[in-house]
Amino acid sequence: MNSRQLAHAICEVLRRNGYQALLVGGCVRDLLLGREPADYDVTTDAPPSAVLALFPESIAVGAQFGVVLVQQDGAKVEVATFRSDVGYSDGRHPDRVVYARTAEEDVQRRDFTINGLLMRPETGEILDHVGGQADLRAGILRAIGEPARRFAEDKLRLLRAVRFAARFAYIIEPATFAAVQQHAPEIVQVSAERIREELTKLLTEGAARRGFELLDESRLLQAVLPEIARMQGVAQPPQYHPEGDVWIHTRMMLEQLPAGISPTLAWGVLLHDVGKPPTFRSAAETGDRIRFDGHVEIGSRMAEEICKRLRFSHDDTQQIVALVANHLRFKDVGQMRVATLKRFLRLPRFDEHLELHRLDCLSSHRQLDAYDFVQRFLAETPPSQVRPERLLTGEDLKELGFTPGPLFSAILRTVEDAQLDGQLRSREEALALVRREYGRAKAKA
Repeated sequence: MNSRQLAHAICEVLRRNGYQALLVGGCVRDLLLGREPADYDVTTDAPPSAVLALFPESIAVGAQFGVVLVQQDGAKVEVATFRSDVGYSDGRHPDRVVYARTAEEDVQRRDFTINGLLMRPETGEILDHVGGQADLRAGILRAIGEPARRFAEDKLRLLRAVRFAARFAYIIEPATFAAVQQHAPEIVQVSAERIREELTKLLTEGAARRGFELLDESRLLQAVLPEIARMQGVAQPPQYHPEGDVWIHTRMMLEQLPAGISPTLAWGVLLHDVGKPPTFRSAAETGDRIRFDGHVEIGSRMAEEICKRLRFSHDDTQQIVALVANHLRFKDVGQMRVATLKRFLRLPRFDEHLELHRLDCLSSHRQLDAYDFVQRFLAETPPSQVRPERLLTGEDLKELGFTPGPLFSAILRTVEDAQLDGQLRSREEALALVRREYGRAKAKA
């Protein structure tokens, strides 16, 4: 059973038991747009206790807000009781919930008209109490009721306004947009995790460039990612970046991100040049051209700080920082010794590094020589040569009389480099190299 079938079944059970039940929100919007909804939501006048009783496998995920999660055969649907919320002291959750009698009352508390539509699943009839169908047809994102009040209730709606407008290529209605601009500084009241989730969706839904332009125009960018806002007006050397400043370059890369792209790659693209603004030196200062000395190292530290601030997982932080730290190494691939190149290609999720480099080139000088070189090397080199089994291990060195320590690690590195360069092909050759090059060091030890 999929989510759509489960939602229809839930509505049928609720109606059979004398309750109202309607599809609501994003799923109705997506169905009207001819898109397959990612999830389905049901709204009903049944109290949470009744929903829990009718669906034994359900979970009260937000009982204080009247929300129950119904699960069956892997499918999940949220069922929310009609309500009108009272007060939002924390700018995110209602202080008190008052259950409403009608769906018309319920939709008045929702965020945007295109998300306030209702559907009778048994007939497909649309119930529109907020003008959502007209806004869908016109391509307008409009807050339900008074915009300032909607954003005061839930500050996350400020980011959601930008994301929906970018995702659907809609215009934000002027009064709604003015309210976003007015309340933009208040976005910091939202948890870092929720901000990260919205920004990640913005980066991976196929409209990242427009999304970040709207973030800037709405004054949200300065509030959530001031490091990105500082890219504006930071000039670059025209011989390498004929496209313009760092902000233009970054937006050009964002424009190439397809829907469904890896979140870590998307964040790597966004942050790869974050170290340029603080390291900018003009041609007058350097005596030859604009330079950003140390921008990779500084950018890596800044990327790590941003990831910590937004509560990324350890693994995602490592990958995003690695993407920033290694993005300039491609310019040297043609001159790298074979062992160094193979170690570079063995970076975790190297495909993301390679794709970031490709997007970087296409958004600047458009020279793909290094990209093509790596592609040829990967095509011509068997994986077993890029990641060969070690000829020697630490246990082998212990048997030779070496003690674990800095020299121990250096020997293993030397042996592996020689193996990757094609100078060693057997365990016997590796042992001979160690005895020849490091025998005296062992004797001294």
